[in-house]
Amino acid sequence: MPSEDGCPKCGHGEADVDTISTTGGGLSKMFDIQNRKFEVVSCAKCGYSELYRADRSGASDVVDVFFG
Repeated sequence: MPSEDGCPKCGHGEADVDTISTTGGGLSKMFDIQNRKFEVVSCAKCGYSELYRADRSGASDVVDVFFG
């Protein structure tokens, strides 16, 4: 059962944080310019993931949002 203090799906209390880059639209897509960055927070147990724009000050802020 999900917990308010853990993963929204399974309630587990550990997460992994990674960064991905993606293309936007228009010319950046045409030339495959990866100009958008996101933090990916994934549950270490079930793999449930959420994306956050990487313009935040740090990964710990993103994990705090993920776990409530």
